[in-house]
Amino acid sequence: MVHEAIESVMQAVQWSGVFAPAVFILIQAFRQFFFIPVGILCLSGGVIFGAAEGTLYSIIGISLSSLLFYMTITCLPAWMKKVRDVRRKWVGKQVPFSVSQIAILKLIPFVHFHLLSLCLLEMTGNMKEYAKVSVLSNIPLAVLYSSMGTVIASLSILSGAAALVCLSVLFYLLRKRQWVIKWEDFFEKEAA
Repeated sequence: MVHEAIESVMQAVQWSGVFAPAVFILIQAFRQFFFIPVGILCLSGGVIFGAAEGTLYSIIGISLSSLLFYMTITCLPAWMKKVRDVRRKWVGKQVPFSVSQIAILKLIPFVHFHLLSLCLLEMTGNMKEYAKVSVLSNIPLAVLYSSMGTVIASLSILSGAAALVCLSVLFYLLRKRQWVIKWEDFFEKEAA
């Protein structure tokens, strides 16, 4: 199913001619509605447009996707509550991530992209700050998957495991060194 989606995306982009970059960026921006993983689209962008242009178009498309997420989740408080509940289950309450850590987590294919976007949303105060840190955290993802697509695709299981270990070590080294715990969270009331 994913293979079919990738082929249809590549065909749509290739058939659009001069408008191919715009079509690719729009597909990237609305990829969550097509259920296509971010990494797959970045790989496709690198194959279709080359490493440099594919990276640029991927950064623009992924950043638009993040902004759409921001606008959607701030307009729908019930959905934000659901996503926050999922984040609390997976991450916990008092685990503050740095932007660098989130950028590294975005490189791992099975970590949910919008869950990480929620973490960015919670650490920023407004849309301008969110957009800035979102673009910064999207750059490594777009660069790695667009320019190194053939290398990543040909990695052996051992090489892939070594890469995950290296990313895990980087994730640990780039953590925030201080935590701020709110008084209410520290002395959480027990449900009656």
